[in-house]
Amino acid sequence: MKNVFFEKILILDFGSQYTQLIARRVREQKVYCEIHPYSVSIDKIKQLNPKGIILSGSPSSVSEKDAPFCDKEIFNLNIPILGICYGAQLITTIFGGKVEYSEKREYGYSLVNIKSNEDIFKELGDTADVWMSHGDKVVEIPSGFDVIADTSNCPAAAFRNKEKNIYGVQFHPEVVHTKEGSKILSVFLKEICECSAVWTMASFVEYSIKNIKEQVGDKKVVCGLSGGVDSAVAAMLINKAIGEQLICIFVNNGVLRKDEEKKVVDTFKNNFHINLVYVDAETRFLDKLKDVVDPEKKRKVIGNEFIVVFEEEADKLEDVEFLAQGTLYPDVIESVSVNGPSVTIKSHHNVGGLPDVMNLKLIEPLRDLFKDEVRELGLELGLSEEIVWRQPFPGPGLAVRIIGAITKQRVDILQEADHIIVEEIKKAGLYKDIWQSFGVLLPIKTVGVMGDARTYENVLALRAVDSKDGMTADWVKLDYNLLGIISNRIINEVKGINRVVYDISSKPPSTIEWE
Repeated sequence: MKNVFFEKILILDFGSQYTQLIARRVREQKVYCEIHPYSVSIDKIKQLNPKGIILSGSPSSVSEKDAPFCDKEIFNLNIPILGICYGAQLITTIFGGKVEYSEKREYGYSLVNIKSNEDIFKELGDTADVWMSHGDKVVEIPSGFDVIADTSNCPAAAFRNKEKNIYGVQFHPEVVHTKEGSKILSVFLKEICECSAVWTMASFVEYSIKNIKEQVGDKKVVCGLSGGVDSAVAAMLINKAIGEQLICIFVNNGVLRKDEEKKVVDTFKNNFHINLVYVDAETRFLDKLKDVVDPEKKRKVIGNEFIVVFEEEADKLEDVEFLAQGTLYPDVIESVSVNGPSVTIKSHHNVGGLPDVMNLKLIEPLRDLFKDEVRELGLELGLSEEIVWRQPFPGPGLAVRIIGAITKQRVDILQEADHIIVEEIKKAGLYKDIWQSFGVLLPIKTVGVMGDARTYENVLALRAVDSKDGMTADWVKLDYNLLGIISNRIINEVKGINRVVYDISSKPPSTIEWE
């Protein structure tokens, strides 16, 4: 965020799998933070002017030849620093202490003995259950530092330099397994860094409206509204800032959820009075998808056609200078190399490459937010819980949930079945707790009996998974009675399906979507 009035904490990422989790835990304390690569320059850090710095963990060892090191000048900025796991070992090494490979590596729960209830352990007792994940350990702390906690295997589980306000912990306070980790982070952020905790969605709205107005001026913004959470919240925020200068385009590609187009038009055009252009392109999309069975080709067909349709509608508008996207902070982290030495980095194309095609300036009002913050923001802006808590829906829509050829008849069948699944999951009070729950229409038919007649109809696979970020997922152990209700309703109410099966595979090795 440029010129943001929020106080900020800087997280330097050394490649830990928990870096984003550190950021989320910081923001839960109502303190704004940003993740930057460990290699960020000292000049950039000074420009960011953080109230404190957190050094993340890492899959690396400080003793490795090419171990990641940050600029040592950060320790001369006279601001508090907290090193977590690798970050603690890095502090030890830089200040002349000793880190060695541990014969007894610590992974999982550990009991730390707290030697000082001051500073970061102010809110804790004599011991604490923590989560360890390290192969190296600090065996000799640097001069000027004190050990403030140990374990049976780790003589310096936590240490500090009170004069310099530098702290190191060998465990991970950001994970839920460290039961009182939030207390440790809270004390570090609010008492040691002296953050006043003003990061709320109300304050974010206030800042964003001002920023959007300054960025857009009297020009117009076009936004591809999908009906999903991210684009809906982005549209609501921009509309609150510039009103009629925002034009939203909603394209019905023919592979949406049941009655999606009616709900979007009613919600955003009729209820919130957003300037919305509805494009019924169902026929042209289905024509393009005719006889296409390869999932990657389906994606390309839908993505390319969407660009064509969107361009056609945008060309009809005047003075449009900006394209709004619902890009989130994890997308930013993944698409620019802010993950330091992390291995997996993917490019992010929120609306299928539209900026390159249309030569419009990007406006991404949600690019500093995590998904849970976007939901909170949506409620702050007046969106209903039904919209805010919608489960993720694939960009190519039902096209990748219909295995094989796409026809209007097959789309209708899956829409009806999917509607029943969502309805029953909501009735059971599970919708918010499940990452995704949906149906997959299979390209096979099986024999069935309805009344006295033989049937030969489609098979539907039911899929329900738990996940935090979609990277990994486990199948949900749905109650047998609920499975029975969903199966019976689909077979009895949806003409064309006579068998329902339940997918009990996890990711990995399977993926969440079938295609």
